[in-house]
Amino acid sequence: LALGREGPTVQMGGAVGAGISQWLKASAQERLTLISAGAGAGLAAAFNAPLAGLVFVLEELQRDFRPAVFGAAFLAAATADVVSRFFSGQLPAFAAPAYPTPSLSLLPAFAVLGVACGLLGVLFNKGVLGSLNVFGRVPPHRKVTAGFAVGALVGLTAYFVPTYVGGGHGIAEAALHADLPLAILPPLFLLRFVLTLGSYGTGAPGGIFAPLLALGALIGLGLGQIAAIWFPSAGVLPGAFAVVGMASYFTAIVRAPLTGIVLIVEMTSSYALSLPLLVACFCAYGVAEGLGNLPIYESLLQRDLASGKGVQTTHEEPIVLELEVERDAPFAGRKVRELGLPSGVLLIECRDGHREWVPDAETVLLPHTRVTAVVSHASPDGLKAFRSGCSAHSSLTINPEDGGL
Repeated sequence: LALGREGPTVQMGGAVGAGISQWLKASAQERLTLISAGAGAGLAAAFNAPLAGLVFVLEELQRDFRPAVFGAAFLAAATADVVSRFFSGQLPAFAAPAYPTPSLSLLPAFAVLGVACGLLGVLFNKGVLGSLNVFGRVPPHRKVTAGFAVGALVGLTAYFVPTYVGGGHGIAEAALHADLPLAILPPLFLLRFVLTLGSYGTGAPGGIFAPLLALGALIGLGLGQIAAIWFPSAGVLPGAFAVVGMASYFTAIVRAPLTGIVLIVEMTSSYALSLPLLVACFCAYGVAEGLGNLPIYESLLQRDLASGKGVQTTHEEPIVLELEVERDAPFAGRKVRELGLPSGVLLIECRDGHREWVPDAETVLLPHTRVTAVVSHASPDGLKAFRSGCSAHSSLTINPEDGGL
């Protein structure tokens, strides 16, 4: 299928972190830190990118730079990468050419690439959710047939062009070397787009990191080749655009620009492209945010919560969740006693970057405050209420007169 290996690797790393936290009888906060560190280690091992694993934890998973979080993520990512390199070698994930630093006059072209990746990234996020919804409506007795149909499409593609299926490593490397003609890029992008959405929609184990990097490389290569045709004297290197396209498409979808930049730099050794990477990723991030589209993993979590999947636990254990109160969120600027959280939801810690404290009924949750909550397994609506109250994209309303939702 058109899926990557990093999804299961990140999940297994997180599971190892959870197991270690149980063995050490860690606190709720320490458990979250160990799970995040394990997930970052899984990413580092999958892509031979230890710094990306570290930044992924700090920027996307924890959004926290405390020494304990930094230290755990650093040690886990470094250790995982050492073990991975021992067994699989020390070469970068992609054998990309050593592209020189592009001219400053090409920065507007990289900005256009970022805008294009932002638009197509939003389309990808909507497509993933749409694919899951379509397969979710398939009757149980037809799910095998639906999975067979997707497998048949992938198998048929593999029969004629084997390099077009799988995680997309071969396609990405061909794009990085500018070995694909412009005429084939649109149909190839469309084919990979459909295969990735169909494969992920079936629920098969696999990640979207690698497939979306391949799609980003195709976008970058296409715009790079167009720029080379329109501006023949500008010294355009289409392969360099493919490198930048990978990071900017990742940024538009995951909304983690630092992780995207560091990941691609480590995977391709393209340190000379740092400035174009910053410009394109900034534009991709701005476009995706401006369109009001949620990051893919937040969208998937909200979908699971809405369907009830996000509140399933084993052995009736409570759920520990840490979130940041976003600006314009329903909880922003309100006292704890006014939140109207359902029974079974307990706020146990608040942090604002300068101090930590245990909240009481009179504590005001200011924007950007990080709040840790314990949600009982007996409160099926508690997790959804807590997340909705912290999100600026929520439709949750609070009546200040009665303190209820």
